[in-house]
Amino acid sequence: MNMLSFLGKTPSIALKHAQEECGEEAIVISTKKISDQNSEPMYEVIVGLEDENEEVKTTTAQFTKKLVSSDPKKDTKFAASVYDFKEEILKMQEAIEKVQKSIWDPKSQLYDLTIPLEFVDMYNLFEDNEFDPEMTYTIMKKTIKNLPVPLKSNPKKVNDFFKLILRRIIPVKHEIPMRQHQRKITMMVGPTGVGKTTTIAKLAARYAYKLGQDNKVGIVTLDSFRVGAIEQLQAYTNIMRLPLEIVKKPEDLVEALLRLKDCNYIFIDTAGSSQYDVDKIEQINEYQKKVNELPIEKILVLPSNVKQSDLHDIYASYSRLNIDYLTFTKLDETKSFGNLLSFAHKTKKSITYFSIGQNVPDDLIVADANYLINCFMDRTCPGR
Repeated sequence: MNMLSFLGKTPSIALKHAQEECGEEAIVISTKKISDQNSEPMYEVIVGLEDENEEVKTTTAQFTKKLVSSDPKKDTKFAASVYDFKEEILKMQEAIEKVQKSIWDPKSQLYDLTIPLEFVDMYNLFEDNEFDPEMTYTIMKKTIKNLPVPLKSNPKKVNDFFKLILRRIIPVKHEIPMRQHQRKITMMVGPTGVGKTTTIAKLAARYAYKLGQDNKVGIVTLDSFRVGAIEQLQAYTNIMRLPLEIVKKPEDLVEALLRLKDCNYIFIDTAGSSQYDVDKIEQINEYQKKVNELPIEKILVLPSNVKQSDLHDIYASYSRLNIDYLTFTKLDETKSFGNLLSFAHKTKKSITYFSIGQNVPDDLIVADANYLINCFMDRTCPGR
């Protein structure tokens, strides 16, 4: 490789001359400042060319080109500090991209926040997960203010700090085993197709066989409208050898629960409907009114793969049933989990279980804040 030298009043001028003479194929080896006491400062750019037969040319006094040693390590002129333009330009581009990503650009003009470079990756993660913008702003602002300066330069410490904040905002209901002779009645409600029946089958199998306790479990279905609903539950209960009560009228619910009086756990499956079909949701209330004297836990079953606005619409309609807890299904069908965290925090309703697939009874996880945070951070549902 031949080494060619170009001079100019500035590094940019010298580099421009090199590119004009040698083209884009020239490789910048170094740039250095050269001057003496009797002349103004000049800058020398040394480039390399693959063509060893390149002739040496002399330019005007404004800049010169000369052949130098093919081995820069043996040339004393290389004693000056080396400045790699290409590497520095790439660094500048990367820094500019980070700054661009760090600009907070909310829909509302009430917010004005610049995200530090140390938090850019985490901020982008919040956006990719469709986390509530106002909550993102609040969390970022508090973190910028409260995280100690020495920790901000440590990516792992920043990551752990955000995990700590998220853990504090996720309401979770821990599973508490029943004592002997206790009875618990749980009614699962929610829109059509969210997986209420499958979730009930998973819970029934869990309490009847997986906890290592001698629990008796019974199932009641109020869903006589959906084609195949009763047959699906009958198939599950036959396999698990569990009693199933089919109730078609509100006044029959009391008798069905009396027939299951020896069960520790009773799960009630309800008919699903659109969140905008208020009449069908009110029909569930008619069943509740017949058993007002019995404590019935109402769990709203919600799909994970819908927008946060849809979750709030569903909750607003079903809240007339006095919802106690939440269960999220279809975690395996989404890569955005910010809607779940934001929704649970805003409604102040604790999460009981996560459904992560169709397999009964395995694809069910007891709600755990760390599990949901891992989903959020990795943007995927962890393996079972």
